Amino acid sequence: MTTFRTLSSSLLALLLCGSTLELAAQSQPSHPIILHAARLLDIKNGRIVKPGEILIQGERILEAGSSVKHPAGAEVIDLGDRTLLPGLVDAHIHLFLHPGAEDLQTVQESVPQRTISATLAARDDLMAGFTAERDMGTEGAGSADTAVRNAIDQGLIPGPRLRVSGNAINILGGHEDALNYNPEQHVLPNATYANNADELVTVIRQQFKEGADFIKIYETGHDSVRDGKLHSVYQYTEPELAAAVKEAARLGRHVAVHATTEPGTLYAAQAGVVSIDHANQLGDETTRLMREEQIFAVPTFTIFEYFADHAATPEQSARERQMLDLHAQEFKKQIAAGVPMALGSDVGPFPHGTQAREFALMVKFGMSPLAVLQADLLNGAKLLDWKGQIGSLEPGYLADIVAVPGDPLQDVSVLGSVAFVMKGGVIYKK
Repeated sequence: MTTFRTLSSSLLALLLCGSTLELAAQSQPSHPIILHAARLLDIKNGRIVKPGEILIQGERILEAGSSVKHPAGAEVIDLGDRTLLPGLVDAHIHLFLHPGAEDLQTVQESVPQRTISATLAARDDLMAGFTAERDMGTEGAGSADTAVRNAIDQGLIPGPRLRVSGNAINILGGHEDALNYNPEQHVLPNATYANNADELVTVIRQQFKEGADFIKIYETGHDSVRDGKLHSVYQYTEPELAAAVKEAARLGRHVAVHATTEPGTLYAAQAGVVSIDHANQLGDETTRLMREEQIFAVPTFTIFEYFADHAATPEQSARERQMLDLHAQEFKKQIAAGVPMALGSDVGPFPHGTQAREFALMVKFGMSPLAVLQADLLNGAKLLDWKGQIGSLEPGYLADIVAVPGDPLQDVSVLGSVAFVMKGGVIYKK
């Protein structure tokens, strides 16, 4: 029986990781490991160290710099002409979505089927160098992301560190409801209903009971462009959102919102959410509150670009492109105003493992490569409540480390070519 179980586990790991080369190791070695490469990113000081070395023992970093101690028995891994940097962070993902019938997955696919797909998506994201992620709603799969997170944490399947929200929360007839179908079919919504403050509190308590790390709320609904401006209907008032934030805070947790424009973005900032995701347009007061209260904007440019490039009709493509252009214009204003940024791609409707495109788009639309990397690594660690644990190569931090060719401070696109992945001292890609 022991032999069968061991063989089964090995086969499962092999299938999930895709090859014996990527499998590399699925448990922490007892001996120290030294990573050596041509360069190392010192993210806090914004500089490249040449050469770069990191000493790892177990799941943590002991030393990092241009040279480190070489204790007896240490394994030295030379990664050549590459740059060592902290594992990447994606603060807005959907493990339970895949390209294709995004809004119909609740109807067409069972939760078990979607959970299997989610484990493969988690593997793909990890192999692309994303060692920590925030899952922003299962889109109708309830608390199934709790099971995926727990399986990763237990070492049963490969994947990033996860913060999960379970099902997002929405009003009846809102953004993620099943609209324009025959009502006699009783098509399931992609979110959980809550229509007032009391219902929000009840749903939040249920989601935390089922294992959510934070709460995701849809604050704005259908988006449209009129007279060269983005318009969207708000879904919850500021007092309703404040009740949700207060309930989450009672347990030391946060609320994040999907919000594209005013007044929903203002209500969210006034309520004290931790992040406003998408944040296409922000008013002056919203901008001030986000800067002063350090509420993160998560732009998610990649999803807008993907929808524009894969629209069903030329008219729809033009509309999506206009939304992206307006978003890019507003992004420059937000940067200049000091709105804190975090990186999130909204991956799911586009293929998992390809979301490094978000780095390039944030640079294209106004940030320097260093600023984008700091937004991703330092702000991402704060947003995911892992500050002091991930996002930097320092003694005591978790050994979440990737290596890329070239210098990401000169060409951020190299982040799409991750050659080495370690998470918690375990090598997943070599």
